[in-house]
Amino acid sequence: MSKEDFYGDKMEDLESTRLSILEHGLNLEDFKTNPIEQFTLWLQQASDTGIHYPTAMSLATVTKDGKPMQRFVILRNFDAKGFIFFTSLSSRKAEQIAGNPNVSLIFPWHMLERQVQISGHAEKLSKVEMLKYFASGSKGSQLSAWLSEQPSPVSNRGMLESKLKEIKERFSKGEVSMPSFWGGYRIVPDSYEYWQSGEDKVNDRFVYERDGENWVLGRMAP
Repeated sequence: MSKEDFYGDKMEDLESTRLSILEHGLNLEDFKTNPIEQFTLWLQQASDTGIHYPTAMSLATVTKDGKPMQRFVILRNFDAKGFIFFTSLSSRKAEQIAGNPNVSLIFPWHMLERQVQISGHAEKLSKVEMLKYFASGSKGSQLSAWLSEQPSPVSNRGMLESKLKEIKERFSKGEVSMPSFWGGYRIVPDSYEYWQSGEDKVNDRFVYERDGENWVLGRMAP
């Protein structure tokens, strides 16, 4: 199969799924009782249709003077406890989380006319969790983690390539150690909003709200 045929088939699958979503709409009985099970289903559907980077999520934080900031990060793992990503602990997002742990996530699966918004708070992972994930990565990703110290100014790409060369030489004869400035966070959800486009702009929007150990699901106005 040629590259054009492969992507052509993927686009047909994507369009077929999108049209099916628009045709059937969403009802309360379509949802799982637990929001993480619903997320697992939607993520799998997004992945199956060939969407590029279905685990890319927009992370919103707040600066110390109350200004919102967004950037995309990659979801590395998730379960009932929360959603995990990794970054430089010297980054602006890490600094903002330290000052205000309240954050939100959006998974923008536009090609399926769906999105999931998650509101909650960020908690730094334990050293054991960070070491476990770091050790599971490829050597290339481990080496690149050493380039992630922020907000170090870089005048050109050549500086990064030169620094990476030095890092490769440093660890050429042994395992790559985890940088002290690298780590991860878990976003612990307080609410989930599942949104799906509908015919004639009658969109479907369902929200799970935390109620102690349980979740309450309800339909919201478009």
